[in-house]
Amino acid sequence: MSMGTLEKLAVLADGAKYDVSCASSGVNKHNRGGIGNSKSFGICHTWSADGRCVSLLKILLTNYCIYNCNYCVNRNQNDIPRASFTPREVADLTIQFYRRNYIEGLFLSSGIERSPNHTMERIYQVLDILRHEYHFYGYIHVKVIPGADPALVNKTGLLADRMSINIEQPTEQSLKLLAPQKTLPVLFAPMNQIHHQMTQNASERKIFRHVQKFVPAGQSTQMIVGASKDSDLSIIKATETLYNRFQLKRVYYSAYVPVNEGPNLPALSTSPPLLREHRLYQADWLLRFYSFKADEIVNEQSPFLDTDFDPKISWALRNMQLFPLEINQASYEELLRIPGVGVTSAQRIIRQRRLGNISYNHLKKMGVVLKRAKYFITCQGCYYGGIPAESALVRQALTPVAKPVQLCLF
Repeated sequence: MSMGTLEKLAVLADGAKYDVSCASSGVNKHNRGGIGNSKSFGICHTWSADGRCVSLLKILLTNYCIYNCNYCVNRNQNDIPRASFTPREVADLTIQFYRRNYIEGLFLSSGIERSPNHTMERIYQVLDILRHEYHFYGYIHVKVIPGADPALVNKTGLLADRMSINIEQPTEQSLKLLAPQKTLPVLFAPMNQIHHQMTQNASERKIFRHVQKFVPAGQSTQMIVGASKDSDLSIIKATETLYNRFQLKRVYYSAYVPVNEGPNLPALSTSPPLLREHRLYQADWLLRFYSFKADEIVNEQSPFLDTDFDPKISWALRNMQLFPLEINQASYEELLRIPGVGVTSAQRIIRQRRLGNISYNHLKKMGVVLKRAKYFITCQGCYYGGIPAESALVRQALTPVAKPVQLCLF
């Protein structure tokens, strides 16, 4: 029996929720004769370059897939409801949702139906209808299907704002184990093509004013955390390589939600490693904005991130010989290494120092988190930590005090 559009939307929006390039949101509410509607699927949010929150329709074009990746809920061996939109249906849904003010853009992913070229062509058709028939100028983020013809990737990139290729696993060994139909060279090929075409497009736009933009919001990827036994060192090293080699805008991490059984997968009762995912995002932030190298955050001796402290505090505790730093003399790069000092507060310190020396009382007003920073700085020659600046003592002082728990009397 053929599915209606809403039934397809329920199936394909549910299949898209494991992609964390943006977070799902929404609620179930019954409309009792009023206006408006809300569903717990299909709408997610992303943030534009100027900080605005943008609502997106987040769906799969199809959850039919010829691949059998062990970690994927849409793998071809799974007995789940299957559905497939036509390009016209996706375009019409997007416009209808937009006109009702539910969304401002589209996030379109897909299983691989029949072949990479067949699926990529259908994704292109969705964008072609939206851009050229409906004249829709909203934000569109689409997945690139690895193995698709470069010409298809090229013409899709001229219509999309952002493109992404999910590598899912950080090493070739993990891919062989969990997704044997994929290889890193095949996944890297479209990344490389997009990177080169973006660079070429930027150069051409400096010379020719009316050159059409190619993927103006850049490209991103996603890695699943916890499906394989890869260490945080492997994941952060792979992240650093992706940023350096392909100039990615973002690498996203998705804590693995056990959806399949298998000898190489965690048990179905395993909880998603959410804290590990959180620590990886903090490490990613250090790579992108604090000029850290992967080897400084984790190394062969400590291949996993410390779950008790964020990666910056962990690094500082391992390198206490570099502290305390004098806040009135440290360089901008050194200020960024102090726990409790962020990019904005470091810039404020540099600006304020041009006018005069900074006192300890000034630091809080500049956004410095003193409860962490006080163990790693001196201000006008004075140390305010209250304990010797030794790793073990500072670690103990920074460890949160456990909250008392009321014991059950029955």
